[in-house]
Amino acid sequence: MRFKYVLNEVLVGLWRNVTMTIAMIITMSVSLTMLGASVLMYMQVDQMKTYYYGEIEVSIFLREDVTEAQRTAINQAIEADPLVLSKTYETREQAFEKFKVLWRDSPDFVKSVGPDSLPESFRVKLKDPEQYQAFSGQIKNLPGIQDIVDQRELLDKVFKIFNAIQVMALVVAGFMALAALLLVGNTIQVAAYSKRREVAVMKLVGASNWFIQAPFVLEAVVAGLIGAVLGFVFIFVGKVVLLDGRLQALTNVLTPIPNGNVWLMLPLLAGVGAGVSAITAWITLRFYLKV
Repeated sequence: MRFKYVLNEVLVGLWRNVTMTIAMIITMSVSLTMLGASVLMYMQVDQMKTYYYGEIEVSIFLREDVTEAQRTAINQAIEADPLVLSKTYETREQAFEKFKVLWRDSPDFVKSVGPDSLPESFRVKLKDPEQYQAFSGQIKNLPGIQDIVDQRELLDKVFKIFNAIQVMALVVAGFMALAALLLVGNTIQVAAYSKRREVAVMKLVGASNWFIQAPFVLEAVVAGLIGAVLGFVFIFVGKVVLLDGRLQALTNVLTPIPNGNVWLMLPLLAGVGAGVSAITAWITLRFYLKV
């Protein structure tokens, strides 16, 4: 009987303040969407780091006037180095073919570059990419070497940009979460004020604190859960329509987002939405109703 009464009061409360309830749900859904997207981005950047750092190569570009003897000496030095996992040699012609594929959308630019414009190189994969300095120090002074480039330095710059985007997304989510909390608290206050006489009567007849607070707290929890479900739907649709559809070409740069990670957002957002709403409602009631 008590449960039926509490449930009925929750439904009546949501309908009585329907405009504020809708505003609370929308704000909560936007906030949780940003939060879920931020968490997904953190997981994706970590996955990308694992993938790309495992594919890192050290590029050893040779001088234009390198001799066959110098080229052989460099090759032997690389093969004898215990830090090296594997190596490949790339001629000028091979480098030019890669260049044409990379810039195939800019034919005029490709025409302005010839095979002689690109240096031959050795592509070296280290057993431990962190040992780049040690490896570079051993061969950088060999005759015939023009430059040594560690791809990790380039990737670090890219990941710094991703990390900045992560922080910005979390900051926006934080502001939206604050707005959602204020809306939850305000909605609960309005609901409690509209039922102030009923609350006073329940106090007089000896109703327990949890019985008085339960309908208001559950009202906030329901709104939080609906906002969490909507937030998950936004994330899932965004992943399917954008990343798997219109922006599928980005998978050449960004590693694909597993569906399992996306589904993981549903219980996460539901837990955060319900938990934060319940705590906010409870604290608001403690100050407003003094129960």
